[in-house]
Amino acid sequence: MEQVIAKDGTHLLGIKEGVSQDFVLTVRFSEYTVFLIKKGKGTFYADYNSFPFSGPILLFATPMQGLSIVSEGELEFFTLQFHSDFYCIETHRDEVACNGLLFNSIYIDPTVEISSSDWSVFDQIIEQIGCEIKDSESSEMVLRSYLQLVLAKSSSIKLKTEKKVALYRIKDEKMELFRDLLNRHFLRLHRPMDYAELLQISANSLSKRSVKYFGKSPSQLIQERLILEAKKKLHLTTSSIKEIAFQMEFSDEYYFSRFFKKHTLVSPQEFRNRAGISEVAYLSKE
Repeated sequence: MEQVIAKDGTHLLGIKEGVSQDFVLTVRFSEYTVFLIKKGKGTFYADYNSFPFSGPILLFATPMQGLSIVSEGELEFFTLQFHSDFYCIETHRDEVACNGLLFNSIYIDPTVEISSSDWSVFDQIIEQIGCEIKDSESSEMVLRSYLQLVLAKSSSIKLKTEKKVALYRIKDEKMELFRDLLNRHFLRLHRPMDYAELLQISANSLSKRSVKYFGKSPSQLIQERLILEAKKKLHLTTSSIKEIAFQMEFSDEYYFSRFFKKHTLVSPQEFRNRAGISEVAYLSKE
């Protein structure tokens, strides 16, 4: 692997030619990970979700997700990884709309289908990143620019794809309202029945329509929204675990920790230790 290592040993940026066997068993990385798959097909597993794929395609994963790939034959691919200490997607949301589009969305698949010509562009950038890392006088600013180019290009393709999907998708107003209600009330309302009542439909109807529209049950969406918020606070703030539990309206930090570990298989403290606290958290204290 070609990589950039911080003085404290943190893996900041790395690129590696992939081997299918490396991802047969579930792995968890401290970094954001992009799988750039040129050829092959299979199924990408990220936590409890699965996504069939066929190359060329890009697959995106956030820190500490449980990841595995079951391929149908050999895959030809690269993995590109970066730590939030090297490039924080939240601070670049205006320039690169990847937060909530490529990463950290409970509604959008973390995949980007690309054309052969698009692959050529990504392939060139990958090669340039590798060459820059190998250079004894490599520049972190240049490497960040290359990384941002990968994310910007991916975001542009994903946005175009989502717009095309929206044109042909039959809009379910109740499910769009459910999305809005969940984003507003997820800290307080944790039962599907709560949202069914607000939508004035039965819990059974909510469940069927949610699975059809989002590909996930209401319970799964509620849990994922809570976990997403918890990860955000662990990553972007210096608040203690106890303070975060209070902010998220859990009865105590122990219940919050059990809930977090049940759904992520790692404790809040382990997530924070491995994924790191972004410099954004420290800047916000000044």
